[in-house]
Amino acid sequence: MNERILRDGCEAVALSGGLPGPASSATVDRWLSFVDRPTAQAWYGAHNGSVVAAYLEHRGVAEAENESERFFMNVVLCRVLYAHALVAAPRISLGPLRPLAPFLGDPRLGMTGIFLQLSRVLPDEYPLRGTVRSHLDREIGFGRLLDFGVIVPRLQQLYEWSARELSEPGLLGCVRDGAPVYAWSYDDRSVWRPPPSFAVRMAHRTLRPGP
Repeated sequence: MNERILRDGCEAVALSGGLPGPASSATVDRWLSFVDRPTAQAWYGAHNGSVVAAYLEHRGVAEAENESERFFMNVVLCRVLYAHALVAAPRISLGPLRPLAPFLGDPRLGMTGIFLQLSRVLPDEYPLRGTVRSHLDREIGFGRLLDFGVIVPRLQQLYEWSARELSEPGLLGCVRDGAPVYAWSYDDRSVWRPPPSFAVRMAHRTLRPGP
């Protein structure tokens, strides 16, 4: 995924600097659009366009990873799509609190790192060891509230919006009935069910996804 982002970004820099020839892909065009108009929404369009393209291109490789690795691939994908929706689809991302969404998602303000921070959960080793449950048990309270209280209830809507926004219909094959299924069996969807929690219940009640 990182290689695709770097390659697309470097090609866009070269083309914008005068290198002749057309862009090699639609994702490079998105980076060129960001160069021409460096807004938060354009940055997410470019970044997530490269990320999703890489996810779809290398799905077969992802299938060979262990359970924990495949689980966190889905977590990362959910969170980057959600961060994009904060600035480009506030009604979907935060419902009644949508005026706050562009500020929370603006990558220039450093808030995005909060949504993508997994270092408190993941060890500094590869491949990951332990079960998915053991990693979830170490997740900090905010991460659990974000994933299960805010993102999970709007997952289907989020993926459908992202597929349209990024012009990547293949993204629809990464979710089923609101459960992430990228290199993950639908039969194991119970892992995405929210844990019993007052905070999660309140988030469901107060942050209903908008149309």
